[in-house]
Amino acid sequence: MKTGPMMARLVRITVAVWGCTAAAVMAFEQGPGNTDWTFGGHTKLQYIGTTIPGNSVLQDLAGDALQEGNLEVRLKFSARWGRWDFNAHGQVISVYSEALAGLSSLPGLFLPGADVINDKRRWFDLTHQVHTGDQNATLVRFDRASVTYSGANTVLRFGRQAISWGNGLLFTPMDIFNPFDPTAIDKEYKSGDDMLYAQYLFSNGDDAQVVAVVRRNPLNGEVEQDQSSFAVKYHAIRSLGEFDLMASRHYGQAVLGLGLSSGLGGSVWRGDLVWNETESGSAWTAVAGVTASWVGAGHNWTGLFEYFYSGFGLSGRDYSVAALAADPALLARLARGELFNIGRHYLGASVTLEATPLLDLTPNIFVNLTDPSAYAQLVVSYDWKQDLQLLLALNIPIGPDGSEYGGIDAVQTGKYISTGAALFAQLAWYF
Repeated sequence: MKTGPMMARLVRITVAVWGCTAAAVMAFEQGPGNTDWTFGGHTKLQYIGTTIPGNSVLQDLAGDALQEGNLEVRLKFSARWGRWDFNAHGQVISVYSEALAGLSSLPGLFLPGADVINDKRRWFDLTHQVHTGDQNATLVRFDRASVTYSGANTVLRFGRQAISWGNGLLFTPMDIFNPFDPTAIDKEYKSGDDMLYAQYLFSNGDDAQVVAVVRRNPLNGEVEQDQSSFAVKYHAIRSLGEFDLMASRHYGQAVLGLGLSSGLGGSVWRGDLVWNETESGSAWTAVAGVTASWVGAGHNWTGLFEYFYSGFGLSGRDYSVAALAADPALLARLARGELFNIGRHYLGASVTLEATPLLDLTPNIFVNLTDPSAYAQLVVSYDWKQDLQLLLALNIPIGPDGSEYGGIDAVQTGKYISTGAALFAQLAWYF
């Protein structure tokens, strides 16, 4: 690796982070009251083992199994002076993955290590790859770096941060800023984006939020309007429930959303309806679900059920590589990490059993109603010690060849892009 580009990247990262810090300190010095400082973080050690079926094209590249080991250290710092806050989260990520050796994340595959996070689209390049090899990579980055002013009725925040919109818990069509994959196991932190965020709180409890996300074109590195986003969301609280209205210009296309949630019969009913502009017309996405909690057999239970419709999904049962290649709107959203399913109609269900105050068992299932095929999970969360958490999951794709979860048709005759059962294990230490 050449030292010139490396030093230039480190200088850009340092200037951006210390620029935010300097702006915060200048504002903080004028703020009243005492200074509150906090420092903490976590270390997560992760292993993922994925089996490969005999008729999968991945057999030629990976054999019968894919192995992955990840180490992530997140350091969190925050300071508060009066109405001003400064937050920064630094990460050190080291990845070993056989999926890095010529493989990439494809729809329907459980290959979380196939892509290493980068800032090619983000406004500020706060990621530096220390090392990149055929099967391993190490990088340092800032996932949060923001300055916040909190007034009596207003919040203004600038820098790298994360927000979540919408009422879906498994499927999130209104959450257009770095949503989680529905099948993700660890959902503790979303990836941050470089944005300006503003919120105004009305006297009746309603609030309005405005977000401007600035992005670069990953092909030329230039900041472009068609790569950025501007969104407004109004949240209203009424006697019948809570309502959301959202309007956005997202990657050069309009997005309009309506959401609601309401309590009924001891349960919470939720839903979002989203209209998306595309180059070839428009597409609707929607989610509707219900969440309930109860006590049974002396234990606490929580369950949720969701139906998801994706107008971007393939309408038939042809989930071949050729069919995907003929749908640029779907491919664009898969590539940006905004959509994770290639079909149209889905059901998702989850039940959490609090077996003990320290042990939770959560079976999940995601069903493609058109194939049909499914993705089943069993997640175990155990608070081993006060600052130690063990997270385990067994992931099992179910379905015939040619289906989304059973494996989509590859270019080669008789071969499929498919994976088998996968084991996920993570040990987290918080400090």
